[in-house]
Amino acid sequence: MSDQGPAKEIFFTNGGLDESRLKAIVADTLSGTDDGELYLEYAQSESLAWDDGRLKSASFDTTQGFGLRGVVGELTGFAHANDMSEAAIKRAAETVKAVKAGYSGTLADSPRATNQQLYVPNNPIDEVAFDKKIALLKSIDEYARDKDSRVQQVSASMSGEWQVVLILRGDGQILTDVRPLVRMNVSVIMGDGNRQEAGFQGGGGRFGYFDFFQDDNWQSNVDEAIRQAEVNLRSVPAPAGEMDVVLGNGWPGILLHEAIGHGLEGDFNRKKTSAFSGLLGERVAAPGVTVVDDGTIHDRRGSLTIDDEGTPTEETVLIEDGILKGYMQDRMNARLMGMKPTGNGRRQSHAHVPMPRMTNTFMLAGNDNPDEIVASLDDGIYAVNFGGGQVDITSGKFVFSCTEAYRVKNGKITDPVKGATLIGNGPDALKKVTMIGNDLKLDTGVGTCGKGGQSVPAGVGQPTLRIDGLTVGGTG
Repeated sequence: MSDQGPAKEIFFTNGGLDESRLKAIVADTLSGTDDGELYLEYAQSESLAWDDGRLKSASFDTTQGFGLRGVVGELTGFAHANDMSEAAIKRAAETVKAVKAGYSGTLADSPRATNQQLYVPNNPIDEVAFDKKIALLKSIDEYARDKDSRVQQVSASMSGEWQVVLILRGDGQILTDVRPLVRMNVSVIMGDGNRQEAGFQGGGGRFGYFDFFQDDNWQSNVDEAIRQAEVNLRSVPAPAGEMDVVLGNGWPGILLHEAIGHGLEGDFNRKKTSAFSGLLGERVAAPGVTVVDDGTIHDRRGSLTIDDEGTPTEETVLIEDGILKGYMQDRMNARLMGMKPTGNGRRQSHAHVPMPRMTNTFMLAGNDNPDEIVASLDDGIYAVNFGGGQVDITSGKFVFSCTEAYRVKNGKITDPVKGATLIGNGPDALKKVTMIGNDLKLDTGVGTCGKGGQSVPAGVGQPTLRIDGLTVGGTG
């Protein structure tokens, strides 16, 4: 990015690091390697949680540190520390140099610089006073209890983060990014007689707290959590067996993310451990299915101006009209596969190495009317919301639990069902898509993706979909 002011001020002006000496250290460390970088990070974060009528916890944290990496072929030398000093970086350099012993590589070209700015770099933590944040959480609790007398417990939380990164390449190029991130969650437990059920709603993105303080915003989150809990109070045991299934738009894209998205990341395909390995150019999904990963959408939770190697993010077409077109790549796997980086090299913090990760991954809209898709079911399940799930990347097999789902008979939505799980195989499920809605929607901004022990924010989305012949696990 062209505006390097905040990062340079934090690390050089205030942090005491000398830019020219640091460039010399990194250049010497990475000479003879294939790739690598010095990654400097400064982050502030806070979290406030309100539970059952009182402030349960409040935390504020400041972290900083560096990670120095050298890449030789498939090998990585990496050292990191919280000590942001030249002496610590020099010690790390001696460790990283060991990876290139007896090796003479040519350092890869640095990423192109970019002037794109996908989010306002202000620190959200400083925008709103602490007492006003507490007052909002209290208002959420009171509003939920006044809304429905069956509400027995209310939990609300708010979190914010401000991350500043500076990436120094072996050729002296400096790339920076300043990343805000906020999130709000609301959950309620409602009771009716001896039965209790829960509902949840949240949202967030790379912007400030101000949106959360608009009455329409936080009240709609509470209203949705109560609606889900009320639906679950009316639910009956889910049926079991092979059925046609309609997935709702938006958050149900988490199934796409887990069951298909991970299998399209470069490292799994380079190592041939993905169900999609070696299938570029071949049909892997039904006609009309187009899946993209797009890190360039303004203010989205999964978006990044540059990834954690300095590569600008982009819209990467993964599947187009059912044909596999590409993978999500970091720099190392792209180089080893003879492809170009796609801006998907991500890391949890300075203490982690980057790897290919999703940003905002979703299926594009089709032409079908969502109501007509549901009406097309003779006897099936309409799954609107999902909870947790498990996926095997190599086989593509998945199991996902539904937190809101309905039985559909003769094209009519009947009872909500409880305990439904969807069981299938990601690549097979893509080929069983028979209708694609015109109502693409992204999630509300609550996704967190785990891989290799690292967690990063991510976005998902999809239109309403009909998938034929999925296995439904139930309790009825």
